[in-house]
Amino acid sequence: MNAKDKRRRKRHRRKIINITAVTSLFMLMAAIVVIMILSVLKYHRDAPNGFAYYTIAPPPITEMYLTPNDYSRPEEPIKKVKGIVIHYTANPGTSAEANRNYFENLKSQTRISASSHFVIGLDGEIVQCIPLDEMSFASNDRNIDTISIECCHPDASGEFNKKTYESLIALTAWLCSKYNLEEEDILRHYDITGKLCPLYYVEHEDKWETLKEDVFEYIKEKEASAELD
Repeated sequence: MNAKDKRRRKRHRRKIINITAVTSLFMLMAAIVVIMILSVLKYHRDAPNGFAYYTIAPPPITEMYLTPNDYSRPEEPIKKVKGIVIHYTANPGTSAEANRNYFENLKSQTRISASSHFVIGLDGEIVQCIPLDEMSFASNDRNIDTISIECCHPDASGEFNKKTYESLIALTAWLCSKYNLEEEDILRHYDITGKLCPLYYVEHEDKWETLKEDVFEYIKEKEASAELD
């Protein structure tokens, strides 16, 4: 074999190697794209109500964290949030700050343990009492994996007024989005222990179902709005 033939063979081998490398790279990229598409399709398929989750902006929240203590802020960590529990304050006409202060004052006694991550007031104000990665004393054996929301109400019926209700929907929607929760993960205290809390939404099951539907309608609206921006 002369030198010219050797050079020709060398160029041919180099060409084959280059084609093989390009083909392999293309196949790898195609496989990655297919995997990504399948993952997205599965995410949309598995998401409740046919839409994927994303983190929407939270409503206005005022942080008024409780002083760490054994009776309202034990600083026990929540490893994974698996639900949102809705409560009512059971003392009509009181404010969010007043209920927050009640939790704060429990540090000076030795009998009662009680608290909540959030309290929503009659004017729709949202007060946060405990960081989201810490446990509250609100939902019995579900304290370890749920976020609790106490809601103020104007009268003995326990029904939330319009401002409280709207803030509850916005807050619960944000939390569901943040923690990738479904409609079935929104709970009443009643669903855990049988306690008549939140009273109105235990006595009116249809209103409770509407409340949960409103949460996911809110998420859909925010999703649609984000797509238009």
